[in-house]
Amino acid sequence: VQLQASGGGLVQAWGSLTLSCAASGSIFSANHMGWYRQAPGKQRELVAGISTGGSTNYADSVKGRFTISRDNAKKTVYLQMNSVKPEDTAVYYCNAGGLWIRGTYYKTPLGSWGQGTLVTVSS
Repeated sequence: VQLQASGGGLVQAWGSLTLSCAASGSIFSANHMGWYRQAPGKQRELVAGISTGGSTNYADSVKGRFTISRDNAKKTVYLQMNSVKPEDTAVYYCNAGGLWIRGTYYKTPLGSWGQGTLVTVSS
């Protein structure tokens, strides 16, 4: 599956932003999906995942602020980011084809990545 992420930009602290990731080339509805982020000097980390059935999981740092959703008809996964903080500044990547185990999304070496979209939160 090919992924195209969009929606990043500059946002003030406590503002909102919605990221989108459009998929093509595969059966989107058959893929679990995830959003990851990588801040400068840090490892890439899972932000949120969504299963084919719509179950979700979130990193503790974003619970209650971010919402992941998917629209299978549009082959798109979204990340609604509310009450953003400067520490949310990172390049955000969408990922497809991971595993859903005990309520958590796990990427795999065979999964697909979008190109990344930069989110910068100003204080």
